[in-house]
Amino acid sequence: MTNTGFQHGSAAGMRIHVLPTKAFKTFAISLYAGIPLDESTVTKTALVPFVLRRGTANYPETTQFRERLEELYGAGFGFDIYKRGDYQIVQFRMDTINDSFVHSKESLLGESFAFLGDVLTKPLLEEGSFRASYVATERETVRKKLEAIVNDKIRYAAERCIEEMCRKEPYRLHPLGQRADLDSITPESLYQSYNSWLEGAILDLYVVGDTTPEEVEKLVNRHFGRAHGETAAYSSNFTPVSVTEVRTVEEKLDVNQGKLNMGLRTSITYKDDRYASALMYNGILGGYPHSKLFVNVREKESLAYYASSRYDGHKGIGTIQSGIETQNYDKAVEIIRKQLDELKTGNISDLELSQTKAMIRNLLSEIQDSAFEMISFDFNRQLSGKERSAQELMVQVDNTGMEDVKAAAGTFELDTIYFLTGKEE
Repeated sequence: MTNTGFQHGSAAGMRIHVLPTKAFKTFAISLYAGIPLDESTVTKTALVPFVLRRGTANYPETTQFRERLEELYGAGFGFDIYKRGDYQIVQFRMDTINDSFVHSKESLLGESFAFLGDVLTKPLLEEGSFRASYVATERETVRKKLEAIVNDKIRYAAERCIEEMCRKEPYRLHPLGQRADLDSITPESLYQSYNSWLEGAILDLYVVGDTTPEEVEKLVNRHFGRAHGETAAYSSNFTPVSVTEVRTVEEKLDVNQGKLNMGLRTSITYKDDRYASALMYNGILGGYPHSKLFVNVREKESLAYYASSRYDGHKGIGTIQSGIETQNYDKAVEIIRKQLDELKTGNISDLELSQTKAMIRNLLSEIQDSAFEMISFDFNRQLSGKERSAQELMVQVDNTGMEDVKAAAGTFELDTIYFLTGKEE
């Protein structure tokens, strides 16, 4: 079987995606659990995996938990929490060496499934809820992570721009939750929240390695029996937000350097056939060192310490980040707006097109070298309902011309200008 693509099935209430391949010496296992972003659940959901990684019913002490991974020939275990569109997603990852490379009595894939199944469905409980000391310590872990964002002014400005732009949408929420919610979380309330999260989450399990869908289904049924009965899917209903006027928000904090961020709305999302054009638009605007923002705002005019753009295809949002001297605000806004207009009028050189295509092509071809990159690319399909291989996307990008980028540019509307500036002396 060549690794042309994932084989899809379901078991124990989760969707299963298996890529049988001998290309890697390890098994890559990834479990995604997604629920709608919501103020009432976001902080507790973010805290849950931090507590789950401290100990399970079988390995109650954190040292035992880590020793177990060592016994599995140094298997890797970790998790991430992020948002995709209006969903909050917890992703657990494991990578384990393929049995054929070591002398192991048990199947290491089976043992890894047993471990991950324990983490997710058999947490350590004391008196019917999570261990209080674990909850207390991990609340502080999350608090420190949220405080670190406030202290990193570049990240803070990027988050605040999104918060202001999406102030009436769930997307305003940070995937790690809100500091104000942490103190009221008890071991009991967190355990209740964990149960409803596990019950309601959309679960996608990925395995890349020398295995079969049949073997994975058996392992899922054996070790994830507690997951729910129904497999659910992400809703990809997208309603573009139209911009009536550009909002400007200024915030004063103790900063030496101004942070100028802008938020744009577009009707193009991942499932749209124009997605490749939107990727090209972002690449030419500010995605790479040859981009318009970098060259014109940073290099030619020396107005910015950094200037770049990002595009979130699951939400239909573009963002611009730049760091400037406070007194250069008006000039910087003017020059950034000029770059947006240049794209709208199709003022795009052949060199900008070819360099951007080369950059995107490199990124897409690197996906094949990493099992976890292949997994996260396929997960876009589960989120959006759009079937599109990295190879197909590459062809679409290669076929994107100036007129396509210009048309995509016409859909990006400036919505919010956020400026973080220093306090007056």
